[in-house]
Amino acid sequence: MKHTRVSTPRTVLTGAALVVALTAATVTLKSAEAAPAKAPDPPTATAAGQRAKGITSTLGADGAGAYYDAKHRRLIVNVTTEAAAAKARAAGAEARVVKHSLASLDAARATLKRQATIPGTSWGMDPRSNKVVITADRTVRGDKLAQLKRVASGLGDRAVLRQSTGTLRPLIAGGDAIWGTRARCSLGFNVTRGGQPYFLTAGHCTNAVRSWSATQGGEEIAVTEAGTFPGDDYGIVKYTAAGIVHPGQVDLYNGSMQPITRAGDPIVGQKVQRSGGSTHVHDGDVIALEVTANYQEGAVDGLIQATICAEAGDSGGSLFEGDAALGITSGGRGDCSAGGVTYYQPVREALEKTGAQLG
Repeated sequence: MKHTRVSTPRTVLTGAALVVALTAATVTLKSAEAAPAKAPDPPTATAAGQRAKGITSTLGADGAGAYYDAKHRRLIVNVTTEAAAAKARAAGAEARVVKHSLASLDAARATLKRQATIPGTSWGMDPRSNKVVITADRTVRGDKLAQLKRVASGLGDRAVLRQSTGTLRPLIAGGDAIWGTRARCSLGFNVTRGGQPYFLTAGHCTNAVRSWSATQGGEEIAVTEAGTFPGDDYGIVKYTAAGIVHPGQVDLYNGSMQPITRAGDPIVGQKVQRSGGSTHVHDGDVIALEVTANYQEGAVDGLIQATICAEAGDSGGSLFEGDAALGITSGGRGDCSAGGVTYYQPVREALEKTGAQLG
């Protein structure tokens, strides 16, 4: 969650494990061989994510997702065969044989999209449970809830349905980061395009606002150039005011800034932070990727889900780990008093589709 920071006169906007039974009957000296050395565990979630990509690309249909055990700094790769498990272990991961392949879980998500795209619902693949986790908020009732239960039941043990007392919504409304005449949101990440300064925020924010200021009712500092929502949830805004410095930083709301130097790809289990104009900085864990959130305004696919609270006005803010930009705050359930979960547009996709660069 990135926050925008403004100062005068110089303004700154910154927005198991598998147990292998080694039944050694009789091993002769001639046939005995030393086990191949295992690659060291990845030291960080970023390294785990990069390794996971490389490993899963070699597993094909035998792969079933991956996640990071932050406590023990271990990469866990789900597989459906012992042969794939051996391949994953040799590549430096802990292998876990599971029932459902990634293709099977993707088919379950496709069924949900065809038969149960109901506002107030969301779903994503949880590699730790090897299931698609479906969540229905309190607005899903009556016939719609019955429909959702029928579809979920038809997916068997590939899916689990949970109900939430919160309401799924984009987190747009008041905020102190960036203001428009109809909404306030939070700045995500400062970027450049064609050598000119821009910033990224949520697409549902740029759909609502064309002219942006740093204070409520203040002078224009930027204008919306493009945005996408629903489907995706990102927008790009061009700075128009002179004399504004555009550092690649996230406001930590403790008097310091976190420099942002690159875009990262999150992995389930990763510890992350969010910064936003309304509730400032909170942290949590990534719990799902490629999530679909069915807002009242329409469905958004490919989101990151994290156990971080957010509230109205935090939309567009920054999801990050260290110097890596990860996502743009889209929406969520709950609040920062009772707790909640939030959804994020992956920043790498936003950069690629807008032609922008961090910095």
